[in-house]
Amino acid sequence: MGVSPREYQAQLRASQVRRGLSEPGASVTDAIYQAGYSSSSRFYEQAAEKLGMSPTRFREGGLNETIRFATAPCELGLLSVAATQRGVCSVMLGENAAALEQLLRQQFRAAKIVPDAAGLTDQVAAVLAAMTDHPAPGIPLEYVGLHSRRGFGRLCARLPRGETRTYAEVAQAIGQPTAVRAVARACGSNPIAIAVPCHRVIGSDGALTGYRWGVERKKKLLGMERA
Repeated sequence: MGVSPREYQAQLRASQVRRGLSEPGASVTDAIYQAGYSSSSRFYEQAAEKLGMSPTRFREGGLNETIRFATAPCELGLLSVAATQRGVCSVMLGENAAALEQLLRQQFRAAKIVPDAAGLTDQVAAVLAAMTDHPAPGIPLEYVGLHSRRGFGRLCARLPRGETRTYAEVAQAIGQPTAVRAVARACGSNPIAIAVPCHRVIGSDGALTGYRWGVERKKKLLGMERA
């Protein structure tokens, strides 16, 4: 899977910090220790990689961060792609551009959110191509929370295109056979659809189970990849 049990544990802890910092009135120190870190220094050493910004700025919803976004029609409805200067930080699917923009603003409530269709032409094209092209094009990403380059995003990217694995198989492969629910939560909270292909993870009975953007989209996306 390209990630060791220790690395995966680190990503789970970072995800817990991310959730803790998203709570109203959250304390950075409380979020760090509740996630299981033995000291705050252990977390701060890699805070920028884990959160994409400092813990305080993440808690403040991306304060002073500028995030550009663009929308485009696709075979799955409407695609929304958002990026900082470092890379794509959000890919969402829906039917309504205004609703997708609202979700983005909720995720980064203190950031400066600006439309920039012209400036994100290449990023949008790359995400659209990732649905059908093989091999999929590389997309510069800014991984937030759990989805660091050496964590969940890399793990999902190594799942073979056109194939699926169960949550239990993924948990077993990373040496954490009891972490099935944690794997499911990681998939459910993935903010970078398609580019981080969590749609390739399914239930143990073969059912598609849930998908943040709708099971029908998951089914269609998997069909496109198999084709």
